[in-house]
Amino acid sequence: MTGFFTFIQKQGIVGLAMGFILGGSVNKMVSSLVGDIIQPAIGLLIGNTQGELAAAHYKTLMYGSFVSNIIDFLIIAAIVYFIFRAMRLDKIDITKKF
Repeated sequence: MTGFFTFIQKQGIVGLAMGFILGGSVNKMVSSLVGDIIQPAIGLLIGNTQGELAAAHYKTLMYGSFVSNIIDFLIIAAIVYFIFRAMRLDKIDITKKF
């Protein structure tokens, strides 16, 4: 077991796993920011030469979808944090004998 905990601590596996999980949530949040807030705002400012259906999409700021993605991120971050703390992975001591 000591070798396993040494590997986890030295290789930063826990941090990598947390970063991977949170990275997916951040990606979703940034995509929502661009797709739901920034692109429609630009469409409103410069106009749109595409068809009516596409133009209607870019005339609406979908802030509800963006706020929903922010809430999803906060929930996922809180769950990851509390699991991390509950498993006591923040206090791994490799000098302890198992």
